[in-house]
Amino acid sequence: MSFLADLLSTVFERRYRGAREPDAKGRSIKELCHDLLGSSGEVSGTILARLILDQYAGMDDAAKIEFFTFLVRDLGIDPPRIRDALDGFEAVPDKASYRRFLAVAEPARQELARRLNQVPGATGRLVGMRRDLLRLARDHPDFAVVDLDFRHLFSSWFNRGFLVLRPINWDSPAGILEKIIAYEAVHAIDSWDDLRRRLAPEDRRCFAFFHPSMPNEPLIFVEVALTRGIPGSVQGLLADAREVIAARDADTAVFYSISNCQAGLAGISFGNSLIKQVVADLSRELPKLSTFVTLSPIPGLARWTGEDGATLAAMKPDLLRQLAAHYLLEAKRPDGTPFDPVARFHLGNGALVHAVHADADVSPNGIAQSGGAMVNYLYDTALISQNHEGFAAAHSIAASPEVTALASAAKPKPA
Repeated sequence: MSFLADLLSTVFERRYRGAREPDAKGRSIKELCHDLLGSSGEVSGTILARLILDQYAGMDDAAKIEFFTFLVRDLGIDPPRIRDALDGFEAVPDKASYRRFLAVAEPARQELARRLNQVPGATGRLVGMRRDLLRLARDHPDFAVVDLDFRHLFSSWFNRGFLVLRPINWDSPAGILEKIIAYEAVHAIDSWDDLRRRLAPEDRRCFAFFHPSMPNEPLIFVEVALTRGIPGSVQGLLADAREVIAARDADTAVFYSISNCQAGLAGISFGNSLIKQVVADLSRELPKLSTFVTLSPIPGLARWTGEDGATLAAMKPDLLRQLAAHYLLEAKRPDGTPFDPVARFHLGNGALVHAVHADADVSPNGIAQSGGAMVNYLYDTALISQNHEGFAAAHSIAASPEVTALASAAKPKPA
């Protein structure tokens, strides 16, 4: 992929090499944006786009705030023109009136982003721009309209049909391995030896989605352990002295860590497609695999109970399991979906709550967020669609009889 990207970039660069570059000296990024939107030539447009991206890259936060304010105020929609175009379409609903409505209904900043994306490597730079936008929008809520435009475009640009699934192993390029270490968001990778334990053995796998425009940047990755039976401790999975088994002897694939890598793609869902693709690929490679589960954290448990993690960890294991099961099945947000973000993700993908474990993650982070409790979500291929539909339609939570019994035995959360 890297070679192809470099080749395409070289061809592209040659198309406008030698073209007369617009004089950007002393010109603001706002002027360059207006010029780009008014440009009709491909070569001149590409040069303008590169100048804009380069100027943005040198901005401090104050200048970025000014730039995003410009996008909000100057490159938004024009309500009177939209009303006029809609009236025209209602009066004569033909191709011409519909084209005019579409043209005025889309904010100019969406077309600006498309034109900026002409430059080789621009997709990643625009993802970085949205990362800045999300960070700065915390203090500037009016930037939310710009984010909606980014999300609209990125949902198309990063559609599953454009993504490439690649296995990550110990022989992958060092640059990719360094990013796996940096982006791991669930169970920190402490060293190269730690990474080797996760990638090199025969009973370990890692898969990541990449986009052709960002061939060296993983978008999301999942780490998988091939085991006999369903594990209840992540420390056991990651132990240095554990027994390695032959992949062909495994009956269970355990997704024990899923990490999103690009802050600028927040809200663009890849995880559902990633898990389904990995299940399909592993099933073809290892026909004896019959069980696909996660070993997942319960990040909202301590916050929901109002207790610190050490207090939860000091509970009797059965009481902690009951409390965690009750939380996973009964703790809801105002919209009726589970309070726990990891639960929302897996249940929305069609998994069921299969088992709850105490003393499953005794790392400082595991203790802090849930007293060490973890949960297995089961992806039963025969029930995924049914579970997904039930969750999507009525927020119903599929759970094993064991977890249901644990939740029923739990004392209600104190008022």
